[in-house]
Amino acid sequence: MKQMNNDEKGFFADFFGTLFGYVKKNWKKILVFSLTFLFTVALIYLDANTSENVASYAIGEYEVGQIADRTIYATKSLQADEYFPISIEEGEKVIRKGFPITEEDFLKLRKMSSSPNYIDYRAFADKILYLMLLASLCILFYSPVLINRVVELKEVVLESILFLIVFSFATFGDKSAFFQSIYALPVIIPSALCVGLVAILFGQISAVFFSIIISMGILCAANFELVPFLFTLASTLTFTRIVRNIEHRIDMVFSSIGLAVFNVIYILTLKVIFNDNFIDAIFILPGIAFNGFLSGILVLGLLTPLEAILNTASVFRLMDLSDHQNTPMLRKLFLTAPGTYQHSLMVGQLAESACNKIGANALLARVASYYHDIGKIEHPEYFTENNIESENKHTDLNPSLSVSVIKSHVRLGVEKARQMYLPKQVTDIIVEHHGNGVITFFYNAAKEKDPSVSIEDYKYDGNPPTTKESAVVMLADSVEAACKTLDKPTAQRLEKFIQQIINSKIESHQLDDCALTFGELTKIKEAFVDILAAYYHGRIKYQNQKDPDEEKNDLNDVESNSMGEKNE
Repeated sequence: MKQMNNDEKGFFADFFGTLFGYVKKNWKKILVFSLTFLFTVALIYLDANTSENVASYAIGEYEVGQIADRTIYATKSLQADEYFPISIEEGEKVIRKGFPITEEDFLKLRKMSSSPNYIDYRAFADKILYLMLLASLCILFYSPVLINRVVELKEVVLESILFLIVFSFATFGDKSAFFQSIYALPVIIPSALCVGLVAILFGQISAVFFSIIISMGILCAANFELVPFLFTLASTLTFTRIVRNIEHRIDMVFSSIGLAVFNVIYILTLKVIFNDNFIDAIFILPGIAFNGFLSGILVLGLLTPLEAILNTASVFRLMDLSDHQNTPMLRKLFLTAPGTYQHSLMVGQLAESACNKIGANALLARVASYYHDIGKIEHPEYFTENNIESENKHTDLNPSLSVSVIKSHVRLGVEKARQMYLPKQVTDIIVEHHGNGVITFFYNAAKEKDPSVSIEDYKYDGNPPTTKESAVVMLADSVEAACKTLDKPTAQRLEKFIQQIINSKIESHQLDDCALTFGELTKIKEAFVDILAAYYHGRIKYQNQKDPDEEKNDLNDVESNSMGEKNE
């Protein structure tokens, strides 16, 4: 027997090592995924047990007096009972090809179809094979390469539950006489509701992928009928697009009305395409419209508890957090550290504009900017933006102590974010907004005193940004703070200065993990220049305008003269 050479052994060792590492890292997701697959198989098996199938054929294909087109054998013996007082022997020819079906034959067929012993194993196996292919598609869709982020466990759990709910309705919906039609079945499938929840809680990309997954799941559950599949795909993708730009909860009502209208249009179009009659339209059209409207209303009702349980950065949650007047933390920041508060507002404006330019989540970037420096509330006087008119607190401090205070605002900010139960995406940006960059001012000061000082002691303790939004907030934070020191901030000077800041972040490897392209960095720079150039633009001096210091001196002279006259 041929032995493996060293290269082959190395290949298998690397392969199984990588596989083991992946399983160890993602075992919880794999477990949820496996359980979902098993539950889906169980639903298919239960459906097969309750379907009126005889071997691989439906009982509806036969009737008394019909000439049989095939011979059907009994694969198992069945005893007579009160519902079917007739027995069947294993191997018995129940009907014979070319012979008419008698009442006794038909009774035996019904007895076989109602028995759980008779399952269409061929169709059952086909569906399992289909689900395995669908599972492979899920793995592909939710890989970090396509979805552009790491999918969290809570998202996997919720989407698995929603998939099982939709699959159950699609599987057992046709058991009722009202929904046996392929055009009526979508009336009771809550596909738009489930996709709407995913869209608002986890974003548009997740919702689009989930729309495709549940549509293909319905295709399997509905015995590969095209109409439920096509309708579900069109309806869910439409709802994903409708809810894309909503900002207020009341907008969901209008979205629900819009979805109801589109649902009616889609079902009518499918009836025309497949040349179906409109006899059942009086039931189907109102049902389809009500399904769409109710889906939006239920999304609105379910969002609040799901936001609290999952702690996601949904659009409504972010809008609530951006409310300056009614958010205690932002009010406290304004009162305790007004300079930091104004800085955070400006960073939010810069980050939002840049994210709009590159297609990132602008609302998330803006809200995270508002909270990125909340750790400075504890020691606001140690940050220059809050002590413009007072003495610098770092003047008499050792650089190592100063850098400890500066670094601590990130740790304190994360602690406050967790106390407030801020969404993980916002907390991550607080952690990453300085990355692991060097605090150069204090490092250079320490190096002048001790050339052997370690640079590691003067780095922030965070990690470089892992998302585009986090990277944009980092750049906006650095640019806003640095541009305040720039003399004569014209558009040309701002552009060169901002480019230098971006280049320094690239050289220090702070942007390695955030997937920003050079083209996107150019758009970010342009967005920053547009806002800062408008903010720092010069104004025309009016003819009667005086320098405040000169005016103050004139006022003192007037007061002195007045006092002199009074004394005289």
